[in-house]
Parts: sequence; C-alpha cells; structure tokens
Amino acid sequence: MQAAPEVVEEVKWRKPSNPDGVPTFSLEGLVCTVETYKDKVKVTFAKGASVDDPSGVFNASLDAGTRRAVDIPAPDALDEEAFVELVRRAVDLNRA
Repeated sequence: MQAAPEVVEEVKWRKPSNPDGVPTFSLEGLVCTVETYKDKVKVTFAKGASVDDPSGVFNASLDAGTRRAVDIPAPDALDEEAFVELVRRAVDLNRA
C-alpha cells in the first residue's frame, strides 16, 4: 500500500484445500499474490520476469517464464525500501 496506495486488495481462488483463498493485489492488472507457509511468506509478482530488479530482491521462481517471487523467511529479512521500489516498478509495468 505504501508503494501504490491505489492498489486493490482482493481474495481469490478459494477452494476446499484453501478456504481463505489467496490475497491478490491489482492495479491495471495483477501485480502480486501473497501466500504464507510455515517457514516464509511468498510474494509472487505476476509479470516479475519483466520487472527490473537492480537491488536483487527476487530470490525465488527465478527460472519461471513470466513470474518471479520473493521468499521472506522473517520480517527483518527484507530490504523494505528495495521491496517498495520493486512494487512500484511492477505497477509501472502494468500501466505501460
């Protein structure tokens, strides 16, 4: 929300194995999804392969054709400024 206050948060893809669904963040298209696991939070960027990441925030799904992800093992394990900039770049890509 800090990176793009006008982004829309929704929950999609509810199913019996995941009744809470998946939080999604969109602005002129899907920006990213968030999933929680025992050992991390995974933020997957829908068009991550096309988002410039000069700070090297992406650390997962690096071989995927379209998406890229950030696995966050602990709250203090994330460079917040670099992450906010990555979200801004993803939003800018959607707007282009």
